[in-house]
Amino acid sequence: MSVSDTIKAPIRDEMKRFNTLFNSSLKSPVPLLNIIANYILRRKGKQMRPMFVFLTAKLHGEINDSSYTAAALIELLHTATLIHDDVVDDSYQRRGFFSINALWKSKIAVLIGDYLLAKGLLLAIEKREFELLNIVSEAVKEMSEGELMQIQKSRKLNITEKEYFEIIRKKTATLIAACSASGSQSVGADKDIVLKMKQFGENIGVAFQIKDDLFDYQKTNILGKPTGNDIKEKKLTLPLIHSLGNTHASERRRILNLIRHHNNNSTSVMEVIEFVKRNGGIEYSIAKMNEYKGNALKMLHQFPDNEARNALTDLVNFTTTRVS
Repeated sequence: MSVSDTIKAPIRDEMKRFNTLFNSSLKSPVPLLNIIANYILRRKGKQMRPMFVFLTAKLHGEINDSSYTAAALIELLHTATLIHDDVVDDSYQRRGFFSINALWKSKIAVLIGDYLLAKGLLLAIEKREFELLNIVSEAVKEMSEGELMQIQKSRKLNITEKEYFEIIRKKTATLIAACSASGSQSVGADKDIVLKMKQFGENIGVAFQIKDDLFDYQKTNILGKPTGNDIKEKKLTLPLIHSLGNTHASERRRILNLIRHHNNNSTSVMEVIEFVKRNGGIEYSIAKMNEYKGNALKMLHQFPDNEARNALTDLVNFTTTRVS
């Protein structure tokens, strides 16, 4: 049994029902929409966000119709943001497959993202789930702000560590926070618990993003080399930010010059990666990731021990040990 199967064990039946409901929610009278929806569904990922919703709901009560609405709303939003991100980043691949942007071009990709977002909002209104709508709408606002902050800072290459954490809190952590908050909200948990679960989600979301950023320096491709994609896109993430702050001014200027003017040169990209490894960027980032993971687990373990809490513990650990 895979790690994912073990985590899903307490919510296996709920996830099956959710997939059926989610698939039917994407149906449309427009043939092109159905073609693209089927393409999306055949290439869905690990579904970590619905798992967070259902496990958080089960931690505090009995999964109900409101929990399914929360999971669908989150997954529709998440899918929409991935499609929009590929347009913003001009990316032609998603999880090893062609992106919607690559196959149907940016205009259709933007419209598909808008359609999925609208479907989620309409679902919440139809079910009269206004508290869930409030949680998710706040997440959409924060994610947009985070993306714009990152674009602005990427142009100037002057991001500080404090700004980095604010960007990833908004861009990534806020959606996982919305999962855990909406899961607890869906079973009628009181406001203090919903707030605690939101903070739990934020902590694991930050740890999740740091792990993603580390892949750029550690993950190997077919040739056994790090990808360096963030460097190519002039994105300053935690390993590089720490390393730049841990060296002298002339070396800092040299590395920033490589990123600014030679980011598409593979030799220069590898030079930046080696610089990060020499200056403690990897070790520092791992320590920070584990700090946020520890905070999340500490919050989680304030609640009674049950199968949902055990599965959430495994899910938190998986987010920082995964290989993709």
